[in-house]
Amino acid sequence: MATATECRYEALAQQSDALQVIFESLPWGVIVADQDGRFLFSNPAADKILGIDRVEVLPGARASLEGWYLPDQSSVVPPDQLPLVRAIRGQAVVDELIYLRNSDQHPGVWIRVNAWPLKNSAGKVSGGVMMFHDFTQGREALQSFVLLSRVVEQTADSVVLTDTQGVITYVNPAFEATTGYSKTEALGKTPRILKSGLHDAEFYRQMWTQFTHGAAFKGMVINRKKTGELYWAQQTITSMRDESGHLTHFVSVSQDITELRKKQEQEFQLQLARDVQQRFYAAAPTIAGFEIGGSAHPADETGGDYFDFISMDDGSLVIAVADAKGHGFSSALVMALARAYVRCFAAMQLELDDILARVNQMLLKDLEHGHFVTLFLARLNPDDRSLSYASAGHVPGFVFLDSGKVKCILESTGPPLGLFPGSKFSLQHASQLDPGEIAVFLTDGVTESTTPDGHQFGTQRILDYVRSHNRDTASAIADGIYHAARAFVRGDLQDDDITSVVIKS
Repeated sequence: MATATECRYEALAQQSDALQVIFESLPWGVIVADQDGRFLFSNPAADKILGIDRVEVLPGARASLEGWYLPDQSSVVPPDQLPLVRAIRGQAVVDELIYLRNSDQHPGVWIRVNAWPLKNSAGKVSGGVMMFHDFTQGREALQSFVLLSRVVEQTADSVVLTDTQGVITYVNPAFEATTGYSKTEALGKTPRILKSGLHDAEFYRQMWTQFTHGAAFKGMVINRKKTGELYWAQQTITSMRDESGHLTHFVSVSQDITELRKKQEQEFQLQLARDVQQRFYAAAPTIAGFEIGGSAHPADETGGDYFDFISMDDGSLVIAVADAKGHGFSSALVMALARAYVRCFAAMQLELDDILARVNQMLLKDLEHGHFVTLFLARLNPDDRSLSYASAGHVPGFVFLDSGKVKCILESTGPPLGLFPGSKFSLQHASQLDPGEIAVFLTDGVTESTTPDGHQFGTQRILDYVRSHNRDTASAIADGIYHAARAFVRGDLQDDDITSVVIKS
């Protein structure tokens, strides 16, 4: 019959065998060493993770752990700072990250290590034990998570996370910057804090139905900031589910597109204005014995120049060439006013100088201080081939002989319109347009086209161009003047509208 002592030893042996089985099957590596650093035990997981041979850790072998690096992956862990060595000294090591690289672990693995001292019954340190596991995949997942967190935190788009009841559990800094609500103010609330009141209940019902049934909502929403200011948001709301497919959260990513919409609206309005303005450039009429061409090239989407042809009751043709100060949308509006006034007063069969006087009176009421319009009006009578004109501060026009010489210069006969009340304008009878002669009317965008180094196209180059192309069609000459001016400035930015009208007799 076994004695009590024998039974106790047998029980201890069974317990030791059970512990042996447990440690052998653990996925964590386990190494036990005595006070002198000799290995007492190493399980298979330790051998696999560390990439060391079983014979290196047989009981009695001295601890020799090489290829251990600090997290910078280049600094070797000093021998006296190895976790097992520190444990033997009586220190506890908790969840320490080590990079391991040796001939069997290329390119390397990350391990998380815990170690603690072993003590005998008297409380004296008698060795150490180290447990560790392969953290390579976990670290990669952690790095991905950290990177994703940085992306969400630093993205310019607003990110909002809510639970299934729509209660906000997270907002990123972009949300705070866009809406004016701090994270503290938003957490625990619902996105209704952004409700603008411009969408009806049906809009929100359809939105909620869509993403609660698993379909992403994508659309534009008008939201309201904390200040009360409205803004347009391009928003995507997506359902989030766990591994079992249960709905857990909703995530909303939105971009403030208010400025983009304003820009698009402005571009649309400008294009619309340009389309309307292009209709203002009347097609050149057909008059027996004459060829007429016109060309207008705004510096922006819209311009302050215009030309027009108005048929009069007596069979004559009034030609208008005007230039509102500046260029762009505001000048285009002034141009539209001037064109309407000219047509209105021309329909009254008034003389050119009287038309200018009346347009001046109207523009004085419409234009802001310092704004003005220069306007050149000519009347061509095909019966006697006569040309008369009146000019309100406009650049000179020219009549060329068939030889190319300048027959006459059509100088201004009064001040620009919209500056002075009671301005007077004289009517000038230039001459007859005999066969082969050419009349050219321009705006100052031609003469003042300037190179990057400050040289202007000027009058002389216009004269030279018309002389050298006097056999071209009227339309070709008008377009050619524009292209010659643009070629002169060597592709530099066009800073003014360029307009010309050509009459060939």
